[in-house]
Amino acid sequence: MRRYCLIACEVFHREFCRLAAEAPAVVDLHFLPQGLHDIESTDMARRVQTSIDAADGKDYDAVLLGYALCNNGIVGVEARSCPLIVPRAHDCITLFLGSRERYREMFDGRPGTYYLTTGWLERDASGPDGAGQPKMSLMGLDRTPEEYIRAYGEENARFIIEMMTGGLQYYTDLVYIDMGEGDRLGHVSLARARADERGWSFRTVRGSWDLLASLVTGVWDEKQFLTVPPGHRIIARYDDGIIAAEPAERS
Repeated sequence: MRRYCLIACEVFHREFCRLAAEAPAVVDLHFLPQGLHDIESTDMARRVQTSIDAADGKDYDAVLLGYALCNNGIVGVEARSCPLIVPRAHDCITLFLGSRERYREMFDGRPGTYYLTTGWLERDASGPDGAGQPKMSLMGLDRTPEEYIRAYGEENARFIIEMMTGGLQYYTDLVYIDMGEGDRLGHVSLARARADERGWSFRTVRGSWDLLASLVTGVWDEKQFLTVPPGHRIIARYDDGIIAAEPAERS
């Protein structure tokens, strides 16, 4: 029986736990804090590398990364004694939607769209373990304008909101990606409320398990996944491949 170590961002916690339980291989799960891609990319790479190194020598057939390029956060990460399997994607939204083509189609149709998933809503609130503030806090999405006014006064609140959410002025829509749980957990309602607070339109779309399942079950099509051989590291590409592997430099 094949054995994999899956190192993933905790926004995929529910999805990868389910897939690991159903997988034909043994899949050991290791989740890292959601906020790693909000810190310096070299720090994220260091944290991911530490987890890969901890898995080395444990007779895994492959180490699977539940990450996309994520602001170059996995650039420089090296495969050790077994191959490293990485999705070819710029960010996690591609993994939740199932393909780069679908993400591109949605982006082209409504470029000012902010995406949320169950994992983003659940894991953002607790914050990353020592990695700094979670992304939604950094973007000002964890408080309403009224809460800032009560805490800091109207004039100060206006300044804080403008400084923290300058990038949000370009958003007009919020999309919740439903991976099949519907509103059983109340997440659709929570996401809708966040859109209403900012005057954004709101809709839900059905997510896809295709890429996530392929990663866990070992169906690693070259167009969708990069295989990093032992002794090689991940580099960024500025083409449809997104990432590539090159021999790691040794001092």
